[in-house]
Amino acid sequence: MINNVVLVGRLTKDPDLRYTASGSAVATFTLAVNRNFTNQSGEREADFINCVIWRKPAETMANYARKGTLLGVTGRIQTRSYENQQGQRVYVTEVVAENFQLLESRTASEQRRSSEGGYSNNSFNNSNSNSFGNQNQSSQPSTGMPNFDRDTSDPFGTDSSIDISDDDLPF
Repeated sequence: MINNVVLVGRLTKDPDLRYTASGSAVATFTLAVNRNFTNQSGEREADFINCVIWRKPAETMANYARKGTLLGVTGRIQTRSYENQQGQRVYVTEVVAENFQLLESRTASEQRRSSEGGYSNNSFNNSNSNSFGNQNQSSQPSTGMPNFDRDTSDPFGTDSSIDISDDDLPF
């Protein structure tokens, strides 16, 4: 059997990170995915797909992804059911994300947020149809890929030597 899902869309709000009683991280989020066609009035509609991601990827997503972030998600469709407070059986279909990828640089995301100022109902229309287009805002020639600037400074503020004996290594 095959149950694979690949989605590219924008987060409708910040991921909701929680922890189970056993300490496992779980984040829920909704992805707005544009349809490949327009409606009768010429507007592009979007599907809003509920997703869940577990453990370390959930914590990573909560730390780096914000409302409006363009994400690529791979996973599977899962259905579950529960009984609500009125005693009715409720069925839920969602994508269980196994992996995700940030598809735009942080600077491009911040520029988009500051230029939009807020989100309207049409903010998920694909105004930039090629997400890997020329987003490089530097004076360097464009390679067609986004410019992911990396901070090369030492995040721990220490020198480069580490004092660890071989007995302390787990391998």
